[in-house]
Amino acid sequence: MLVHMHSMAGLALFFLAAMVVVQAQGTGDTFESSKAPADWAPTADPDAPQWKGIAGISIGNDFYGKPVNLGPTVIRSRWTDGNLYLLYVCPYRELYLKPGPVTTEETNKLWDWDVAEAFIGSDFQHITRYKEFQVSPQGEFVDLDIDRENPKPRGGVDWQSGFTVKARIDKEKKIWYGEMKIPFASLSEASVKVGSEFRLGLFRIEGGEPNRTYVAWRPTGAKSFHVPTAFGRLVLR
Repeated sequence: MLVHMHSMAGLALFFLAAMVVVQAQGTGDTFESSKAPADWAPTADPDAPQWKGIAGISIGNDFYGKPVNLGPTVIRSRWTDGNLYLLYVCPYRELYLKPGPVTTEETNKLWDWDVAEAFIGSDFQHITRYKEFQVSPQGEFVDLDIDRENPKPRGGVDWQSGFTVKARIDKEKKIWYGEMKIPFASLSEASVKVGSEFRLGLFRIEGGEPNRTYVAWRPTGAKSFHVPTAFGRLVLR
């Protein structure tokens, strides 16, 4: 449920905080997410007040750490007590989209088309368990409960996180934007605070075969994103 600010004072506080230059940065295996003063509905707009001053990280390599022939994908993150936000800025060559998109319910096998993905786990003792979230340029979405050792029926697609998305395509700039709002309650039973950590994989798929391009924040060393030993860390700041 969205937290709305009903007073002018609340709005002023939000925009004042948004003007402060805080950065979500990736160093090595760590991606830092900056706390926001209030929740919002995803807009897929990198110029929105809540994203001002958030530098994010840039990814542009494949499974094996080799550069891809595609402009760098920038990913930003913020968080509140209730939700984690991820914003993807995705330059593209040619869009590869599913015909007849449905945005009112999840689309299974969305990964067959252009998508941005996040794999997030809270269990550092059982790293083969994590959640998968995807958004397409058309605003389609899917979430999955992954357990590599004991796979869930239908690959975990029946699980519902309650996350919401927004996407937008800028055809002139040849960039698409995708934003996710992920409830922390879907990731862990524990409450979050500054310093809380999660396991994280960040990915993107662009194009159709034979020119399909796979982009990874951290090299997996295999032709798959599902290599949890290669995940990095998301740290709440």
